[in-house]
Amino acid sequence: MVLAEDNALLREGIAGLLERADDLELVGTASDRPELEALVATVSPDVVVTDIRMPPTGTDEGIQIANKLRADQPDVGVVVLSQHADPPYALALLEGGSEGRAYLLKERVSEVDELLAAIREVAAGGSVIDSKVVEALVTTRRPRASDVDRLTPREKEILGEMAQGKSNAAIAAALVLSTRAVEKHTNSIFSKLGLSGELDVNRRVKAVLLYLATA
Repeated sequence: MVLAEDNALLREGIAGLLERADDLELVGTASDRPELEALVATVSPDVVVTDIRMPPTGTDEGIQIANKLRADQPDVGVVVLSQHADPPYALALLEGGSEGRAYLLKERVSEVDELLAAIREVAAGGSVIDSKVVEALVTTRRPRASDVDRLTPREKEILGEMAQGKSNAAIAAALVLSTRAVEKHTNSIFSKLGLSGELDVNRRVKAVLLYLATA
């Protein structure tokens, strides 16, 4: 794995924590997006652990890197570390699918086991979303994580496929259903989660966030 963090002290601290794990190998660090991109090209890591905001713009470099890797190197997992529970960033991270993606608050860095568990989960193709991020989302939106319990087994199955970033057509093929049936179930999912009025991309990602919160 490789680590990107522009704060030198924090970068060294996180690196020290990661190097304690016998089953994980830190092969390089970077302080900004260009350095990280060069490092990824050189060492081809299994997982990238990155700050969400780095030079050159200090905005959403971590999200940009994650999306670029999704397109160019989909097998590379990404753990994004953020100072704040910002649902919009989490939504952007998961827009292309949740496989191999994690969004954690930097305060979790001190909880070493939780950070290492997230890295291992992402390396295996799984997903981890910080509970405080999900809480920030659901407290400003109508749906609650418990609303997922209202879904039927088939709807939960479809939502699980959706969490992998699959389109309705791909879900239909995977579950041997018609696309129309998947669309019907998907609309029911959005309705039960209180997401019917949202844009399609946003409501799919928000539904996935709620699913991950209860998985």
